Amino acid sequence: MNILMISDVYFPRVNGVSTSIATFRKALSGLGHRVCLVAPDYGAAGDDDEDIIRIPSRYLVLDPEDRMLRVRRVLELEETLRRQCFDLVHIQTPFIAHRTGVELARRLGLPVVETCHTYFEQYLFHYVPFLPGALMRSAARWFTRRQCNRMHAVVVPSRPMRDVLGRYAVTVPVSVVPTGIEIDVMRGGSRERFCEVHAINPKRPILVHIGRIAHEKNIGFLLDVLHEVRRGFPDVLMVIAGEGPARRSLMRRTADLGLQKNVCFVGYLQRGPDLWDCFCGGDAFVFASPTETQGLVLLEAMALGVPVVSTAVMGTRDILDAGKGALVAGESVEDFSESVIRILSDRPLRARLSSEARSYAREWSAERNAGRLAELYGVVLANHAARQPKACMVTESGQ
Repeated sequence: MNILMISDVYFPRVNGVSTSIATFRKALSGLGHRVCLVAPDYGAAGDDDEDIIRIPSRYLVLDPEDRMLRVRRVLELEETLRRQCFDLVHIQTPFIAHRTGVELARRLGLPVVETCHTYFEQYLFHYVPFLPGALMRSAARWFTRRQCNRMHAVVVPSRPMRDVLGRYAVTVPVSVVPTGIEIDVMRGGSRERFCEVHAINPKRPILVHIGRIAHEKNIGFLLDVLHEVRRGFPDVLMVIAGEGPARRSLMRRTADLGLQKNVCFVGYLQRGPDLWDCFCGGDAFVFASPTETQGLVLLEAMALGVPVVSTAVMGTRDILDAGKGALVAGESVEDFSESVIRILSDRPLRARLSSEARSYAREWSAERNAGRLAELYGVVLANHAARQPKACMVTESGQ
């Protein structure tokens, strides 16, 4: 198949959507499909392949990390794209990419699917705090329902997100297709190397959190947990890797709690050996976001043999329900702290969870999930073809 993807975000902008797109593109290519991606130009040179089309973009006032695609420049691609004979359009984000993706699909006569990566109902009020939260949640539900019902099919990364769309009265078919992980790529992480690079005593108890430093990630909660854990482990260290709009407020919160010696912000780490070392630097990976539609980072930690302590909310439930490689923590500081203390106190438990985690992560391979996505594409294409008007058969006699 020949797939046209379009997204409002992609690398070098680092987030789960970028990772998902890159993972699926590579895995689908390995299965013999072509995936051409239309994405913003961030003004920085990268290692794009020939099937990535960069579009000039504008800054966003409320979120300067992101860019806004220029609609006219996307639609100018129509004839170029028509000549490439795409089979289907796959929209990855609900902003300008949705608008232009729908229009391109209409002009090219192609079916269109969209992935719902983000639970906007529990997300938008962090970035538009001057409007009532109830209003923003209602707007997010209306916005999501309207967009999804314009699709031929919708993809979600977890069952809880599928349930959310059901409550929104989304009526088109919704398929659960998680983003897989590249198991064979994620290997070789070293705690010793990470600690040496960042001047950390490797004998300290270390907790790791990796991801975008954003308000909805609930990292402030993890700092409260750390404050409790420190009572039993005075030298405990939490490593926070990533960048984002909540970093300054979290640094202030760290100071307010007197945790300056117990928290290490290491910034953004490029995917590869440095990031794998960071994962492996931890005795446990900690996570408490209530808005994740999947929680891919948990699987990445597991693939590297790092035990996980996490709440099981929204998409993380799909990963944690199996009870392998992780301790499921309660959503209170006290419950979560107890789980962290348990894992730091019990070396055999950590060893067992590490072994379970590596084995379990293999069940979430990128190839397996890309195959499921390709099967969905095939169903959408077949249904679309069946709905097309058939030419009239006229005999020589006109009957």
